[in-house]
Amino acid sequence: MHETINHIVAQISRIILGKENQIRLALACLLGRGHLLIEDMPGVGKTTLAHVLARSLGLNFNRIQFTSDLLPADILGISVFDRGSGAFKFHPGPIFAQLILADEINRATPKTQSALLEAMEERQVTLEGETRPLPEPFFVIATQNPAYQIGTFPLPESQLDRFLMRIELGYPDQEAERALLQGEDRRDMIAGLQPCLAPGELAAMQTQVAAIHASDALVDYVQALLAYSRQSPAFDYGLSPRAGLALLRAAKAWALMAGRDYALPEDVQTVLPAVTGHRLRAAGEEQAGQQLLRGVPIP
Repeated sequence: MHETINHIVAQISRIILGKENQIRLALACLLGRGHLLIEDMPGVGKTTLAHVLARSLGLNFNRIQFTSDLLPADILGISVFDRGSGAFKFHPGPIFAQLILADEINRATPKTQSALLEAMEERQVTLEGETRPLPEPFFVIATQNPAYQIGTFPLPESQLDRFLMRIELGYPDQEAERALLQGEDRRDMIAGLQPCLAPGELAAMQTQVAAIHASDALVDYVQALLAYSRQSPAFDYGLSPRAGLALLRAAKAWALMAGRDYALPEDVQTVLPAVTGHRLRAAGEEQAGQQLLRGVPIP
């Protein structure tokens, strides 16, 4: 298992240069059956990362480009009258795929953004009184531009909370950027990638994540983090119980990727900034995750 994970990370790292930690976080998010939000400037590789993850994990992939005129039916699908059968026939939208790239999600209106809520939480779509299950596995990777850019609609807290993690890629270092400038076109490289997992392997790995042991002491640590976020004046509001579940699930996925069948406080600390960054708002200048880790000692 550990070798398989390293092989996947190595393959993705040949396309996304100098970002191994972000790649591992993204992979842990998907292994934990979560959805991923990537927030950064245009042109740093957000869309490319989604493409490479889909290829490497052997998932069928749809990209939805979010714009201000996008409608919920453009995502979910629509029923059209079939004159031959004399009945309405449902035409599924692009949401019916294993991995969805919701590109520039915050450029769509709140009405369209909310069309993803049921799909992300329940892994199903209800249209015209009928519930239709989505493929398994089902992941959403959403990208968004910084909120200060023109033409963005901030995601509400209820939508943000559906994402297990939020990460940023940032600019590459000088060595990685030079290799990118002198190397092969990334799109050509993606076309040549082969899946690293056989059908069913990803589901088996997700089952293993759920079976990772979390000791009582580790749960105590997670609860202490939650309590501190709610009581400290350093934060505008605290973490919800769902955030605590997300933190524990992400820590278990990180432990599996490290080749262990038990989670450690260090796993919690590693994934905490990505899990809490979009759920916590710090009152000061310092990042919320850093304040939280500094305020709660490991038991």
